[in-house]
Amino acid sequence: MSDPNCIFCKIASGAIPAKRLGENVHALAFADLNPQAPTHVLVIPKVHLASHAAIAPDQWPHLSAMQELAQKLAKELGLDATGYRLVMNTGKDGGQTVFHLHLHLLGGRPMSWPPG
Repeated sequence: MSDPNCIFCKIASGAIPAKRLGENVHALAFADLNPQAPTHVLVIPKVHLASHAAIAPDQWPHLSAMQELAQKLAKELGLDATGYRLVMNTGKDGGQTVFHLHLHLLGGRPMSWPPG
């Protein structure tokens, strides 16, 4: 299941190149082109899910796979020693700009609150 107009679906299919950092059966991770921290990785489901709010009960394994991949990459990138931030924006008011579910893995510097 994919959306032919979705940039993240195109990255998942390989139609658009990206610096792939890892993947598992349900998820793919790649470097963010507009990093907000020294390490900024996007983790997406390989199928098109518009947002966290759009996940159906039978699709929860995709979210679990995304979390598992983020944790694995955090360890591989050495972020687990000092900490990292996971962010998932949902909907326009939540700051979501690409309407394909994605998780931001941010690290490599102290994170402030509010984010930014």
